[in-house]
Amino acid sequence: MNKTIYIIRHGETDLNKLGIVQGRGMDTSLNQKGKEQAEAFYRAYKHIPFDKIYTSTLKRTHQTVHKFIDSNIPWVQYPGLDELGWGIHEGKENTEMISVEFHELINKWRAGELHHKIERGESPLDVKERQLIVLEHLIEDNDDQNILICMHGRAMRLFLCLLTDRPLSEMDSFPHSNTTLYKVEFDGEKFHIVDFNNTSHLNYPFDQF
Repeated sequence: MNKTIYIIRHGETDLNKLGIVQGRGMDTSLNQKGKEQAEAFYRAYKHIPFDKIYTSTLKRTHQTVHKFIDSNIPWVQYPGLDELGWGIHEGKENTEMISVEFHELINKWRAGELHHKIERGESPLDVKERQLIVLEHLIEDNDDQNILICMHGRAMRLFLCLLTDRPLSEMDSFPHSNTTLYKVEFDGEKFHIVDFNNTSHLNYPFDQF
């Protein structure tokens, strides 16, 4: 069955603003700007008849789409949509030493060395394994034609690679910012991106809605 999937990153948190490493282990809330981004997305897309909402288990995703959830659209939380775990660096300021380590790690991932991870963290291959469970539900033969997914930046990049059958080493081909939208269509066999890194909903003052 054909499906349209709207995949967005959560709104801004204070840790995003301060450049502090978040990851799977930091269950942070949206800040005021993040709430405004969530409201802007809702006002731009509330007309879409969503059949199902998928989020991660972390509250910053729940808060971003809470108005859709509150309108009684069926909602499922999947650990597979949680952010990549950044291990011992979660909750820490992005110092020069951490930046160097991240840069080296990203270069390894780009070179296809996808098993590398931060101590006590996750690798892209680890994230892929849990995202495959979500993918199985996404392609189930059911009546869900419009699905809204709210997740996290690095995890979203990996999920888009998985959906479009691209190597995980190309994850950085998918830029993102808070509440950016990737609209993806499923034709019953393959996924196709039809709207790429769209943040147009953030460009309009609230009084225009």
